[in-house]
Amino acid sequence: MKLGLLLLATLPIAAYAQDSITVNTSNQYPNTFSSGSANIQKFDNKARRFNDWSISVGGGAAFMTNSDLTSFYDKKVNWGYNTYVSIDKQISHTFGISIVYQRGETNQKGMQEGARGLLAGVGVAKTKYNQIAVLGDVNLSNLLRRVDNKSPYRWALHAYGGLGFQNFNTSLHDNDEFRWSTSPRRVPLFIDQKLDISSLYYQFGTGLKFKVSKLVDIEARAMYIISGDDEFDGGGWAGPADYDATSGNSKYNMINDKRSDNMLTVNLGVSFKLGKQQSHLTWHDPLQEVYYRTHLLENKTSDLVVCTQGDNDNDGVCDDWDRQLNTPSGARVDGSGVALDMDLDGVIDLYDKCVTVAGPADNNGCPK
Repeated sequence: MKLGLLLLATLPIAAYAQDSITVNTSNQYPNTFSSGSANIQKFDNKARRFNDWSISVGGGAAFMTNSDLTSFYDKKVNWGYNTYVSIDKQISHTFGISIVYQRGETNQKGMQEGARGLLAGVGVAKTKYNQIAVLGDVNLSNLLRRVDNKSPYRWALHAYGGLGFQNFNTSLHDNDEFRWSTSPRRVPLFIDQKLDISSLYYQFGTGLKFKVSKLVDIEARAMYIISGDDEFDGGGWAGPADYDATSGNSKYNMINDKRSDNMLTVNLGVSFKLGKQQSHLTWHDPLQEVYYRTHLLENKTSDLVVCTQGDNDNDGVCDDWDRQLNTPSGARVDGSGVALDMDLDGVIDLYDKCVTVAGPADNNGCPK
């Protein structure tokens, strides 16, 4: 029983919908139906029931971490900022893809060891960056949600991962007067990274979305960015030999022997869902809809009415699909309610004296 109800509930999901419509309105056969439909609709973009595009904007804080100069220095936080805008495409109810542009700035500090550190003091650096990336989005709530969960679905946990390219400019100031130059004039350390293949970076993170309305979502998102670049924090460049602790050529990039300066961003954003449909695909679980419809059918208390128009000629065939509404009483009929005429002589079997042999009507269906 449940299997039959489940199949019945999932029929509308088929690529081509089937329904029964009247295909003959003549008086001879007033209720002729087809098992197909004149309203067949191809499953294409015009038949979509859900929106799947959106635009997201947001901003928040940015911090340099796992680096030589860090935003978390001397138990204090050096705040930066991050902004982003993205175009989002939902591929299925569990997976989407976005093109994201980010722009921001980080502030970080660090101090070299030994005599060079005493001479230079605390170095203060700044990184300004522009990033563009392709980001994959996995809707964990849709992926892991129980189909029998009937609670309102307004919160969703997302996981993100992707890669992109960036350009950045860094500057570092300290008290080491030997770093300064008046001809040409320059700051102690300045780096200008162009947008090219060497600026490839990776990122991953998580976000929590809340459905405000059918058009708007808000999201808190945290992303960890792996730059793959030891100059991203503004500390300059150091070769493998420069990480020797006995080297007199002290550099800021000797503070931490890791070769990738990374960044953490924490953002609050808004997504504007595009389209004319009532719901967005990211908030839809097709299995839950199937089970919901099955549940309604299983718990339906009203009786199923088959013959809405009755059977006025009492031939055992409902008038809803009876092709002969005035069948004589006592006549045997086929499945469409038409009186049987086995020898096809135009005299129904009820009046035919020779049921198996054709004959004229004026001789009661028997040959002369």
